[in-house]
Amino acid sequence: MKHIIQQNVSRSSGRRFRHTYLHVGSRHRAPFSWRRLFSNLMLLLAAGILAGSIFALGAFVWFSRDLPDPNNINQRALAQTTKIYDRTGEVLLYEIHGDQKRTVVDLDQISQFAKDATIASEDRDFYKHKGFSITGFIRAFITDIKTGGFAQGGSTITQQFVKNSVLTKEKVLTRKIKELVLSIQIERKFSKDQILKLYLNEIPYGSVVYGIESASQTYFGKPAKDLTLSESAVLAAMIKSPTRLSPLGSHQDELIARAHYVIDTMVSLGTATPEQAAAAKSDDVLSRIRPKMEEITAPHFVFYVRELLAERFGDQTVDRGGFKVITSLDADMQKKAEAAVADNLKTIHDYGATTAAMMAVDPKTGEIRAMVGSPDYFDESINGQYNSLLGLRQPGSSIKPMVYAAGFEKGYTPDTVLYDVSTPFERKPAGQTPYQPSDYDGAERGPVTVREALAGSLNIPAVKMLYLVGIDKFLEFAKTLGYSTFDDRSRFGLSLVLGGADVRPFEHISAFSVFPREGMIRPAKAILRVEDNDGKVLLDDSAPAPEKRVMSAETARQISSILSDNAARSFIFGETNYLTLPDRPVAAKTGTTNNWRDAWTIGYTPSLVAGVWVGNPGSATMKSRADGSKVAAPIWNEFMRAALAGTPVEQFTPPQPIVTGKPVLDGQKNASFSVKIDKVSGKLATALTPPDMIEERTFSAPHDILFFVNKDDPRGPAPSDPSSDPQYDLWETAVADWASKQDIKTSPPPTDVDDVHLPENAPAMNVLRPSQGEAIASRQMYASVSAQSKRGVRRVDFLLDNEAIGSFESYPFEGTVFIPNRFSKGFHVLTVRASDDADNSTATTLTVNLTADAGPLSAQWIRPYGLETIYAEQFPYSVTFRVDDPKSISVLKLTAIDTSGGGQTVGQINDPLLPNFTMSWPKPAFTGRYTLRLEATLKSGDVRSQDQIVYVQ
Repeated sequence: MKHIIQQNVSRSSGRRFRHTYLHVGSRHRAPFSWRRLFSNLMLLLAAGILAGSIFALGAFVWFSRDLPDPNNINQRALAQTTKIYDRTGEVLLYEIHGDQKRTVVDLDQISQFAKDATIASEDRDFYKHKGFSITGFIRAFITDIKTGGFAQGGSTITQQFVKNSVLTKEKVLTRKIKELVLSIQIERKFSKDQILKLYLNEIPYGSVVYGIESASQTYFGKPAKDLTLSESAVLAAMIKSPTRLSPLGSHQDELIARAHYVIDTMVSLGTATPEQAAAAKSDDVLSRIRPKMEEITAPHFVFYVRELLAERFGDQTVDRGGFKVITSLDADMQKKAEAAVADNLKTIHDYGATTAAMMAVDPKTGEIRAMVGSPDYFDESINGQYNSLLGLRQPGSSIKPMVYAAGFEKGYTPDTVLYDVSTPFERKPAGQTPYQPSDYDGAERGPVTVREALAGSLNIPAVKMLYLVGIDKFLEFAKTLGYSTFDDRSRFGLSLVLGGADVRPFEHISAFSVFPREGMIRPAKAILRVEDNDGKVLLDDSAPAPEKRVMSAETARQISSILSDNAARSFIFGETNYLTLPDRPVAAKTGTTNNWRDAWTIGYTPSLVAGVWVGNPGSATMKSRADGSKVAAPIWNEFMRAALAGTPVEQFTPPQPIVTGKPVLDGQKNASFSVKIDKVSGKLATALTPPDMIEERTFSAPHDILFFVNKDDPRGPAPSDPSSDPQYDLWETAVADWASKQDIKTSPPPTDVDDVHLPENAPAMNVLRPSQGEAIASRQMYASVSAQSKRGVRRVDFLLDNEAIGSFESYPFEGTVFIPNRFSKGFHVLTVRASDDADNSTATTLTVNLTADAGPLSAQWIRPYGLETIYAEQFPYSVTFRVDDPKSISVLKLTAIDTSGGGQTVGQINDPLLPNFTMSWPKPAFTGRYTLRLEATLKSGDVRSQDQIVYVQ
């Protein structure tokens, strides 16, 4: 459907020289003369200068011969229309008019703030140079030669005017020389104010808006002479990238950040006071934007496409180049998507939601078929111009299929049994609440299969599956699916599986295409072909991109089998729900976040993936019980019925049956188990029980999966010591509590163990050093312990404030113990514990006074290694390192420093918890030698750093 959119030559003097000739065979040699040597050198220098001047003059004349007359610079070709079509090339979605909107005004009709902001943003030395920056020109020229590109910046305002308004768009190196020559000519013929006037009346401000007066009227409804500092900074910030930084687009935060940079630059140049800058930064300037009315279809999709075009070809070329753009959009399907959202607005409003977004993708090609970024692009009350598909929202339970897929890849199965019982997943001191999620209805269902857990969207089994997979492994897996928001891994915990981390709806919906494509995935795309105004093909992306396998076909089939099993989810959603279609199989998953902020439904057939998000702008919540099955699923269901009507019915490939031989993986909910028993005592065998006295006996009692499998090798041998897993006791206690409430009759194994661990077997110990109250003046603490035991002393451990800091494992128990930097100066409790080989132990505590300053930063560089050469194509580059004592650090910062001393922040982490880190280093501006500096601000306030030298080529 159509919409009406708001948018917006040197002189040389001759000298006579007296020449002295040396005759071969002469008896007399002329004496050496320093004056004569100096005269000859000066002659050569003068000749070189003359030759260079002649060459420069000749080059200047040569390149000037076919340049436009600077006196007639206003006589230029008009811009041409760029047209954006649907996938058929017949339905026009939007027309970027070559008919430019421009009103020419004199400088005195332009706010001084606007002039100063433009200079601060684009050319702070405008009134000082002669038309070009020689350093910027040379840098851009050399870089273009090296890269073979023509997109280097560094231009002055004069050069920008010449480049954008006078010269043609030819992509050759000589163009830069012509740009330089014509810039010099214009600087000679016009004053600085005249050039600034030309520039401000020519510069594009997005779409058909050209010139400062048109921009001011279009966006703020006022003449340019009345622009405030904040408004001027916003318009100046747009110049860098008018499409991406449009105040009507999805990068408003980036626009405001650049506007603030412009204001700060004005303060540094003295054209704005700090007080004016502070007031301007606090101004909600975007609330006053007034866009122009224009006809458009699928506005959110169109502006997404326009942004992609601008990134590839540049704003100027897109706005004025006369392109014909064939997109992936299905115009008919777009209408159905918009209708589905519109038809269900009353329902979402009843649940306290104000906006919704939807996208449909062809999983076979990755092509976007429909995109609705909000119910109404023009509704300012819901920030309708904002494309919610490109923002950040929490996915709720709709992320669960990805986690279970990662589990299947690891060896777990759809029949794996997990206990759905209330379980704390961390230990907390008394009075503190551990992380203990509950299901949607607060019920406990005991043992359930993964099929039941995923189909019914049960939370507790999902958290257990994420633990079994491993958070880091899942994040790596998610990255292969196209998620870009999980880079800072230190932010994520087990709540990730319940949607406790931001995703981009665009990426989240696209990722679901991996399931109908049976483990293969293509990146989503919106542009199929771009032609210039002469019909020359500039871009042809109509063929499907190569597929990438990111999971096995069986894993994808297993997920589709579960998500299309209506009977499996009926115990939660009922037999009749919005997740089925009457005429074909379909797989679907809902999601709802805490406090009812986000509601999702994403589903698919083999030929179409569609996802719906419902919520409110920002963090506003909906009403209670506004879950995805009630507010998002009706929209999804209406669209899928309409979009698939009349198309062939396609079936999902069923997965192969799986039999692992392990009851807990094969769906046996009351699995029996065997334990090793001492034949003589009938008690549990220990490591000291002789092998010939051990027998295995079978028992039946409720146990969660950690009792039966090694989480990192689920189909491998059973764990010899399940209790060594940090979650084991928590899960087992929760299962036992549930079983006791169910009055389940079991035959538990014995609980008594052998009689080795007795009080009389505890070691005798005496701490010789340090003494009670001793001052420790070094981080290398000397310690000495005397200890004896019936079984021999195996180890002496040292703990400071209950944290392990070192141990001795052989006699004599003395030596140096390192005190980490996380322990500040002052008094600490030192615990010394002696243990034998059966872990019989004796402990004593004393107080020590640490007077030593923090030691050096202890870090190990894993990638890159020292003096490594990193090539341009390797960027962004993952810098990996390990810090031995992260708990001592409050801020950990990584900076890349070039040879000029300029620094580029690679990453920063506050209060790191884990020792291993990976930070992404964007491609630096220059090649050469860099110092990677790892700087740690300790919690004591001290600063420690460590450097690594690398080379960028």
